[in-house]
Amino acid sequence: MRDFHSPGRSPVLAMNGMAATSMPAASLAAIDILRQGGNAMDAAIAAAAVLAVIEPQSTGIGGDNFCLYAPAGTGQVVAMNGSGRAPAGATPEKLRADGLTAMSATSAHSVTVPGAVSAWDKLNKAHGRLSLAQILAPAIKLAEEGHPVHARVASDWEAAADKLGKHEATARHFLKDGKPFAIGDKFAQPALARTLRAIGEKGARAFYEGEIAADMVATLRAAGGTHTEADFAAGLDVAEFVTPIQTRWKGLDIFQCPPNGSGLLVLQMLGVLGQMETPEGGPLSATRLHRHVEAARLAYRDRDGFLADPSQVEVPVAKLTSDEYTTQLRGLIRDDVAMRELPPAGMAAMLPKHRDTVYLCVVDAEGNACSFINSLFESFGSGILAEKSGVMLHNRGFGFRLEEGHPNCIAPNKRPMHTIIPGMVMQDGRAIMPFGVMGGHFQPMGQTLFLTNHFEFGLDVQSALDLPRLFPYQGKLQIERGIPVAVVDQLNRMGHVCELIDKPHGGGQAILIDHARGVLVGGSDPRKDGCALGY
Repeated sequence: MRDFHSPGRSPVLAMNGMAATSMPAASLAAIDILRQGGNAMDAAIAAAAVLAVIEPQSTGIGGDNFCLYAPAGTGQVVAMNGSGRAPAGATPEKLRADGLTAMSATSAHSVTVPGAVSAWDKLNKAHGRLSLAQILAPAIKLAEEGHPVHARVASDWEAAADKLGKHEATARHFLKDGKPFAIGDKFAQPALARTLRAIGEKGARAFYEGEIAADMVATLRAAGGTHTEADFAAGLDVAEFVTPIQTRWKGLDIFQCPPNGSGLLVLQMLGVLGQMETPEGGPLSATRLHRHVEAARLAYRDRDGFLADPSQVEVPVAKLTSDEYTTQLRGLIRDDVAMRELPPAGMAAMLPKHRDTVYLCVVDAEGNACSFINSLFESFGSGILAEKSGVMLHNRGFGFRLEEGHPNCIAPNKRPMHTIIPGMVMQDGRAIMPFGVMGGHFQPMGQTLFLTNHFEFGLDVQSALDLPRLFPYQGKLQIERGIPVAVVDQLNRMGHVCELIDKPHGGGQAILIDHARGVLVGGSDPRKDGCALGY
């Protein structure tokens, strides 16, 4: 039990249904959908659509989606890859001819055909109970009438002001008298409302064909992109159900989406950490944090060498997550000193800078569990707004390389390396926790910190999300302010180079399903504006 003298909040408890998202209005929309007779999948799509309106820096229908869904009573986990592909004209030669020597986060070349709407439509048809029109109604209302800007959203908006000023259409709608929207300002998106209504009435085809697609294509071509209406028409069917990957850890089955997502890093890190005894000093001890950082350094090294679109490049998932390989990695980690240099694994890589994403989870009264993540990638994506349709376009293509021969080199109709990863914990054939931690490349680190906080160190769901975080990045160890000074000093003496960061790492949500007592236990990350709600 938490110390009620200290700031913080308790986990949320309920018995019928629960949603945990990064904005209160999205959590409420999900609960309303459940009460209208919808299931966890319906509620998750509704919440994601609301977030696409009221957390516009993080997500939108111009982005991508991944989902894990555990239908009650089946013992199965269904995985959806809703990531889009590069246009047919996207070749390294074309990009170099346009003056690029590396991928640019604000270039039209960084915009892959968005996959989220294709995913929503297929998920709704396969596992939903209500119509898309019913599901999207809360988001349409908020887009038409407007919604006050929350604190974290305003902070991110201010940081992205320069990007938003690069394109006239974006500046007209996403800046207010040339300045970012502030806390409490009302923000409405009537054009986006019309687009959402069209999707609700006609499904994904309304987005990928016709006037909405034509508007996105015209916008991208005016910005120098190679996109065509044929590329968008092909995007209608881009989302696909895939076979999830999994590992056994501490008697639990941990599920992730397969590549091109980076969920394999979670499995790899758990494989390494699972071979170590739990340190006596607790979750904020220098030993625990040092081990976690070292495991992350090795896993991210492998990500940068091997992770790509498996339809075009072989990704050795089985080898990278095998007991044999993770045992080798465990042997590289010493408790007294940080590795000076990592053994080579593929090609050295740049870790991209800060990203924004939304993660949410829903459990309904029947026990269906949905782990759902939707993203524009970096804050406000590419910053390119298709003005007539109100669609802000993501920049997932920034995850590509221009380096010939690299597994992740850009190519026509190829998916980029992806950072967004929903997670699902199963036990004895039943879902016990949909979970996720947003935050770009931090996500595997964040997920493994959360899982070990809860299942290994015994923190409740909310406390496991609250605990201070750290992340190795570009030779430094980025530290949140809550990590004790004495621990930071010890990490430095081990050879880590610790530095405080301005913004915290990521933001997560989780719902624990206590089958024995028939109770749902939800948590929502204080690093965002959201909450868990149940009934």
